[in-house]
Amino acid sequence: MRQLVLKRGKYFFSFIFLVLFFPSCDKVNESPIPDVYVSLTVNLVIANELNVPGNSVLFPGYGFGGVIISCEAPGSWYAFDASCTYEASRSCIVENDGVLADCPCCGSQFVLLGGAYPTNSPATMPLKQYNVSLLNNSTLRIYN
Repeated sequence: MRQLVLKRGKYFFSFIFLVLFFPSCDKVNESPIPDVYVSLTVNLVIANELNVPGNSVLFPGYGFGGVIISCEAPGSWYAFDASCTYEASRSCIVENDGVLADCPCCGSQFVLLGGAYPTNSPATMPLKQYNVSLLNNSTLRIYN
């Protein structure tokens, strides 16, 4: 009986440890770009340049500063807010050219492949990312 109590006590304390030290598994939104409702559909037949890996297209008027959609590989797309994470202003929009996005205000540069992380200072955070799903073989849905 004593072994059973000790065994259950060990599991109880392990459970308490996990509850106290791992309170949440959700991603923390640390982006300085404000949360703005995004719902955009893109027809890949019309925007056929998004079918070529390494290409990116800016869609102004969505998100905080516009939405950049980038094709990383065939069938793999990413969407980012076009506002620079260093300036966090609607007037400071990065200029995309293929896999690179340059900020004309602060000089930061972001690589759109693999998460839009900055390669040049002063920005230290990646561009804000949005969800992308393929609705059918020719329509992308961008949302948050």
